Amino acid sequence: MPKTHPSLIKFQSSQHRTADAGRWVRLMLDSRLMSILLYVLIMGLIIRVLMTGAQAIGYNWQWYRVSDYILEMTDDGFQVGELLLGLVTTIDLTFRSFALAVAIGLVIALLQLSSLMIGSRIAIGFIEFVRNLPLLVLLYLIYYVVGPIFDLGRFTASVLCLAVYHSVLVAEIFRAAIQAVPLGQWEAARAVGLSTPQCYRYILIPQSVKFILPPLTGEAVHLIKSSAIVSVIAVAELTTMGRNIISDTYMSFEIWFTVAAIYLIFTLILSIFVTFLEKKFEVIN
Repeated sequence: MPKTHPSLIKFQSSQHRTADAGRWVRLMLDSRLMSILLYVLIMGLIIRVLMTGAQAIGYNWQWYRVSDYILEMTDDGFQVGELLLGLVTTIDLTFRSFALAVAIGLVIALLQLSSLMIGSRIAIGFIEFVRNLPLLVLLYLIYYVVGPIFDLGRFTASVLCLAVYHSVLVAEIFRAAIQAVPLGQWEAARAVGLSTPQCYRYILIPQSVKFILPPLTGEAVHLIKSSAIVSVIAVAELTTMGRNIISDTYMSFEIWFTVAAIYLIFTLILSIFVTFLEKKFEVIN
């Protein structure tokens, strides 16, 4: 047996040490503790920069007044503040818009997958039109153009705008999920005599649920953040309430930080729910 040269043994051992070190670094970066530490460090730097900037302009912090706009203590007991009222409106706006977006998105996805030439062309044209239109422009079109024709109020126009805008994203989720079901399932359903609506109802849509739910819930999180845009037409949601409070009190930093924290808590709760759904309906290839 030929002997291994000592320099080759040293080289191989150094490679093993480098691989072990790289593996240890990856494990550290992927650990939950490291993620928390990095998050705390980044948030600390952001807060430090903001505090330094506020101090440089001589800003007078008034955090003690913020609680009055969340829950206010009166002689009759606790009274819901303006920010919580705005949050309730935001939640109502989000759920109404999301439900309508899912309904529109399902119809668009089925039209896009249908064998009808006119149906698929209409669906593709609708998707391309809405997807290439800025959300703010779409809101102005619906509120100032469509609204007066059909007598739509601010809230109804906002629901319709958010639903139409997000329906094209929901339609793509439905289309991709339905197409992810193996083609053999469709062929087997047609072979036993099921009609096209029955194939979708009993075979394709039930099997595509595991593909639909996680991205669909993520789209709900996206819709919550998009809902802030309706503040430009004075819908009394969370962002509008924050702007009104700032115009009365000039507490810009405190109110915007509080509004951001409320949005963050709300979206984090939904994100945790998304993670749960992804694990529950995990797709095994």
